[in-house]
This record gives sequence, structure tokens and C-alpha cells, in this order.
Amino acid sequence: MSMYKSGLDMLRCALRSTSLWTCDSFRWTQMSLCYKRRSFAVSSQLGRKHTLKQVRYYSLSGPDALNVPIKQTAASTETSEPLDKAERTPFYSHLQNCFSPTDVLDTLKQFPASQHVISSIFTRIWESTKKMTDEQRSCELRLMYEHPVFEEVCERAATEAWRMKSDDLAYSLLAIVNLGVSQNTRVVQTLLRVIQERLNQFDIRALSVLAGCIREMEDCRNVQALKEALRLLLKDRIPEIQSVVVLQNMMRAVGKNSPIHLKKQLATKTLSLAEEFSPPNTQYMFSSLASMGLNFKPLLDVCSKNIAENVHEFPFGRLLSVLKSCHELRYRNYTLFSSVSEYMANTFDMWSNKQVILILVSFEDLLFRPVVLLDVFAERIIKSPDSLTLKDLLSVLKVFSLLNHDLKEKKTEFLASVTKVLESYLPKMSSTDLLKAIHYLALLEHVPQNLLDKLLQRETLDQILQKGNQSNKVQRWLHMLALCMRLDQPQLPHSLRSIPDFHFIVPAHKVPVNQEMLSAIRSIVGNDAVQDSVLEQSIYFIDCVITLPRPKEETCDLHAEDSGSPECAQRIAVVCAPPTSFCFGTTHPRASLVIKLRHLEKLGYKPVLVPVIELNSKTEEEKIEMLQKLIFPAQESSGTQEILNNIPKAE
Repeated sequence: MSMYKSGLDMLRCALRSTSLWTCDSFRWTQMSLCYKRRSFAVSSQLGRKHTLKQVRYYSLSGPDALNVPIKQTAASTETSEPLDKAERTPFYSHLQNCFSPTDVLDTLKQFPASQHVISSIFTRIWESTKKMTDEQRSCELRLMYEHPVFEEVCERAATEAWRMKSDDLAYSLLAIVNLGVSQNTRVVQTLLRVIQERLNQFDIRALSVLAGCIREMEDCRNVQALKEALRLLLKDRIPEIQSVVVLQNMMRAVGKNSPIHLKKQLATKTLSLAEEFSPPNTQYMFSSLASMGLNFKPLLDVCSKNIAENVHEFPFGRLLSVLKSCHELRYRNYTLFSSVSEYMANTFDMWSNKQVILILVSFEDLLFRPVVLLDVFAERIIKSPDSLTLKDLLSVLKVFSLLNHDLKEKKTEFLASVTKVLESYLPKMSSTDLLKAIHYLALLEHVPQNLLDKLLQRETLDQILQKGNQSNKVQRWLHMLALCMRLDQPQLPHSLRSIPDFHFIVPAHKVPVNQEMLSAIRSIVGNDAVQDSVLEQSIYFIDCVITLPRPKEETCDLHAEDSGSPECAQRIAVVCAPPTSFCFGTTHPRASLVIKLRHLEKLGYKPVLVPVIELNSKTEEEKIEMLQKLIFPAQESSGTQEILNNIPKAE
């Protein structure tokens, strides 16, 4: 007769031949006395629009629900006898033949199972829904939640979590979360607590799966604690990681709130594996660094070079994701941007209007002007403008106006095409969209009569003013439009040549005048001829104005009296522009700088644009030479050499 050391051993022997659900029925009955039943609304994260029925799970009641002690012994996993291969084969073979959640749950009624296969059950349920359409997935998940075995397998996972292996814990949590089970349920919170206590036992593979899971979860007390524990563990485990995918999962998991030294440690380790990057690794590196909020230029430069050299291997979605990540990281790479824009232009017939506009908007966010792509897209718009929606039109006008793209001889035809389509949308256009469209067109020095007539109607202005009192952007647009009407003098009826004065106070973008530049200009033209910090039209800040006698052969500007300067004097407006005022990689002015230079010229000034970055990188002698060429481009530099000779040399 067999003898057992304890009642527990005898119970284990009795349970080996019992099915998964009946073996713990007694224990579940006893646990129900300690646990209070609670219903949780299960909401799927897979895009379903309707509400599923509620599923009931066990959960501790009271504020200490998340602090239940978890039983754990080092020998707990070792003492549980694994299933024999012959016993496991029928179950796994049937599991792989299940192609829907209900198939998996029905299979569980036929085969006994233990805690070793719980993760396989959830994973197979999740995998079976991946290739389904949204409508089919929604229907299948509804049937799964209503299936009685699903509630039992969730309870089984919660009660057996402390006996699972590390891999099983990680895969079970990943599958359950992806199936849309609420984080407030006992099964999810129990898995989180057990993983916290067993985290030191996780190998790199299990940590990678866990990292990929918790980055998608909503913040709660257990998720935050697990993220912090993962960050602490990574400090010692990063050197042993040799997989790029694992490192990217870790980057996404640690998030933006992690210490900067941990972020750089992850990025540096990834850089050491740069030779192993595949095209997907390269693309995901941008979004991984963006998820950490780390602009690690050495790694980004390597990835940019790889994408630029193999841009044809990347689908549209990945290229767009790279550009969005660059914007989020405030990272710019001219070679990368040029290769993407040239590829789009060379294969232009492959892309729809939506795709081209998405790329162009991303480029505009990055201050990059893709000249060839803008030209070919303008030709398509001229040929078929009616294919653009109102949203498309506003995006197109924004890109072309803010990037100050010159269409040359096609400009008139382009503006006529977009104006005609805008007028067709006029009856259903909101007041804000109308103002936005006219603002962008005004930047291009084009104000359509029909659009302006609609804007100046009392009803439209009242709607705009209600928003204008709360929005500085709306106030600035109205003020800018008033200046365009007065200074650009478009060909319009007399009743439309001005808009009402709303007495908005629009502050100018003032910055301290560059004193080294000011000193260099005074050394060129003298102190009396220079006036610094001039504000024109209450909005245009000029770093310094140089007033010189006008040559006799030149006639006086008609607008000279408007600005209060002497009648026959040449006025040079020196404007220092930061890098954001230029299209990236060039000195091509963009956005508000364009209209500022145009209006200063209308007011009788000769605008001189000085790039701040280029100026600051030069020595004092080089600054004088540079400013001399900018201010007096037609004159010889003989006077410049005389000035340079009088500058004291540094010892």
C-alpha cells in the first residue's frame, strides 16, 4: 500500500486524474467565502463601438484589495510534476487547430490541463483573433465573454498565478490585456502582483514580453510599481541583452519619466548593436527613442543613414512614423528628409492625395521644404482640384504658404484652382476655417473677393470674435489680415479694402538685439546712422534701422511718410532671424518672416536678413565682412578692409 508523507501529497495524487475545472472546485468554493463577488465591465481595446456584457470575477473588497499576500515558495514550481509529453501532445495539437476563441474554450472541456498551459490557452485565444476583420473580431470576442469556460479560465489563472513560471506569467498577462480584459479585474491585478514579487527570476525573454505588455497598460498602482521595479532591474541587466528587439521593448517600457542615465544606457547599448539592425529595427528605433523622449543623435544619425540608403524598402506608414518621431524628438537630418521627399516625388503616381498631404504636413512640422514634391503635387492639384476635400485644401494651403514655396509661372493657375474649390465649400465652411484659409492665402499675397465678402459679414465676424477673445492666434490672424489689406492693396471693391478695427493688442516677438552685430554695423556706418529696437506697425520688430542719404538718381518711396522717416532717406531694416524662421538646411524664409519682409518693403525699408546661427559662428572680422556684403552688396569691400584695420587685435 502506498504511503504519503502528508495529506497534501495524497491530495496531489488524487488531483492528477481530475480535470482542470473540477480539481479546484472545493478550493474555489472555500475562497468564495473570503472573496466578495464583483462585476467588471469588460471593454475591448480592439476598436469595437458597442458595449459587451459584464463578466463576473472574484475580487477582494475594501481598500486593501491590491495588498493581498501572495503565497510563494522556491520549491513550489519544482514540486509540481510536469505533464508527460504523451499527455501534453493531444492537448497542444488540438489547441493549434483552434481558429477562434470559442474553439479554444470548447476544447478545454475535452482535455485536462494544469497551470502549465494556462498561458498557452490565453495566447492561442489572442492569436486566433489577429487575422480577423474588426467586425468578426467584435463578434467572436462577445461570444468569448459570454462563454462560461472563459470566466473559469480567468479564475484559474488568478488562483494559479503564484505557481506559474516566469514565461507563463508574462505571456498570460500580455494575452489577457490584448483581449481587452479590464485592468480592474482580479486576474489582471493578481498577475501584476505576482510578477512584481517574481521579477528577479525573469530572464531577458520574459522581461521583453513583460515590457511590451505594460507599455500599453493604463497607469494604476500596480503598473506603476512594476514599471519602477523594471527600471531598477534594468540597471544591472542591460549589459547582458544582445537583442535589438528586446532593447526597443525596454525603451518603450521605461518611458519618459525614467532617469536620464538609464535612457542613455539603453541607447548606448543599442548603438553597439547597430550593425545588426534590420529595416524594421531601424524604423522602430525612432519611435522607441520618442517613447523615452531621448534625442540620442549618434543612434539617430546611424538609423537616418540606413533609411536614406534603403528608402525604397520602407512602406509609407513606416516613413510617416519616422517623420513624426523626428518632430517629437526635435531631430532633423537633411539627408534623411531629402531621400524621403525624392523617393515620394520619383514614385509620385503610387501615392494618393491623402498620403502626399500627410507627408507634406510632417515636413512642414519639421520646417523642411521638399521642392520637387511640392512642384509635382501642385501640378496634380491644377489638373484635378475637385479631388481635394476641405480638410485637404486647408492642409495644402498651410504647407505651401508657411514654407513660402515659389511656384513661379504656375502660381496664378494654382491659386485660381484652390480658390475655386474653396468657394464651392463656402456654404458649409466654419468661420474659423474661413479665416484660416484667407490667412494662408494672404501669406501668398492673394485675397479672393468671395471669401473675403463672406468673412466680413456681421454674423461671421461675431462668431470669430467670440473665439478671438480667447485665442491669441485668431487675434494675430485678424491683425495680420488688416495689414495685408492696407499694405498689399489687393484688387478689391472699395467696401472690402479694410476690415473693422477690433482693438486687439497683438504683441510683437521681441528678442534682445545682438550687441556684437550692432557694434559691427556701427563700425561700418557710424553711430548716428543706426537706431536699434524699432517697432513698426505695432507688430514688426526690427533689430536696427540704418538711415543713409538716398542717391540722387533714386526717387523717394511713396510709403516713406507712413513710417515717419525723412522724405529722401534710404532706410535699411536689419532683421536677425533665428533658425526656425528659415526652411531647414537653407536660408529660404518661411511663415511670418515672409510677410514681415514684404510689408517692411512696402513701408519703404530695404530689408536685410541676417541668419543668427551663421552670424554667431564667425569671428569679429568675419562678422563685419558678412554684414558689409549683406547691407551693401553692390559696393566693393575696400571700405571694409579699412574698418578691419582699425579694429584692435586680440592679444
